[in-house]
Amino acid sequence: MQDFFGGESPQIFAHRGLALAAVENSLEAFRAALSAGATHIETDAHSTRDNVAILFHDEVLAERPISDYFFEELPSYVPSLQQALEAFPYARFNIDIKSEAAITTVANTVRLLAAQDRVLITSFSEKRRSATVSLMPGVASSASAQRFAVALMAAKLGLQPLVTWALRGLAAVQIPARALGMNTVTRRTVAAYHRAGVRVQVWTINDPLEMRQLVSIGVDGIVTDRTDLAYAEFYGTEQSTVEGA
Repeated sequence: MQDFFGGESPQIFAHRGLALAAVENSLEAFRAALSAGATHIETDAHSTRDNVAILFHDEVLAERPISDYFFEELPSYVPSLQQALEAFPYARFNIDIKSEAAITTVANTVRLLAAQDRVLITSFSEKRRSATVSLMPGVASSASAQRFAVALMAAKLGLQPLVTWALRGLAAVQIPARALGMNTVTRRTVAAYHRAGVRVQVWTINDPLEMRQLVSIGVDGIVTDRTDLAYAEFYGTEQSTVEGA
């Protein structure tokens, strides 16, 4: 199986794409992010009334729940997961499962396109994360809020076996710089996460200086609204093509 995190380091996760001149989570935003040098696309998944996995952050659109819409009713800027995976066949997608209805529709779409190797599943909810992963054995996944909270406290207390237990079976922790009233990413905690066998990505970082500081203490990737700034900071030149678009 291909390594979801293989390739460049540090890695740049485009938070909902690059929305400087496009709607976030749209195909245009994903294209812009990849053109600007993103190594991964971070996005959010819901499911429609007719069981289509779609990429949209909020639960409500125009005062209606997303789950009440048929896919054809949605604005053209809201893509299905299938459209995104097919439009960018070489791109790697970091998918946040935002609703229980999305569990099955996301898994079905990924399996249909045999895209398990280029997808990572995450969710704040351990129930949604684990249920989705169970339908795609071997797919990469990052820690839910519940599991990361245990790992963070254990790392702070120097309890490495508990850190490793909390992060078992995962490929990454994707975390804010602060949580539970404390710093989540220090040299000590990052080292503890690494010893547990996971990559560390921090969100949502838009200041190049903060990006550089995080990477200097061992962070593997930056989740950002500004792929363009991150690419310039770490790789020094502008990226101008989209592979596989």
